[in-house]
Amino acid sequence: MLLIWNRPGFTEELTESERTALFGEVDEIMKELTETGELVGGQALANPSQTLTVRLAGGHPEVVDGPFMESKEQFAGYLTVDCDSPQRAAEIAARWPDVRFGGAMEVRPIMDQAGTEM
Repeated sequence: MLLIWNRPGFTEELTESERTALFGEVDEIMKELTETGELVGGQALANPSQTLTVRLAGGHPEVVDGPFMESKEQFAGYLTVDCDSPQRAAEIAARWPDVRFGGAMEVRPIMDQAGTEM
């Protein structure tokens, strides 16, 4: 799984042509992954202001608004790919345009049902 981390609102700071180019790159990568059969799925996430977080407080689960993390980056979406190797997944992640704008792509294996990867 490729986890997409970026700075909230960075696309609003881009010019119209920069935004068009960025989304064009994403479309190009997605088309390639679809054609090679490596794309399993993926989705962008809504703004963090719509997030609810559940934590244990006073021995009971408590639901609060937002992630409220001490971070300049937010978890913005994910891609699930079926690749030959972790290195191939990292190659795909390195091409993701958000990385050039201060974001990051986290590459993590998905556990199978047996959970033997832990």
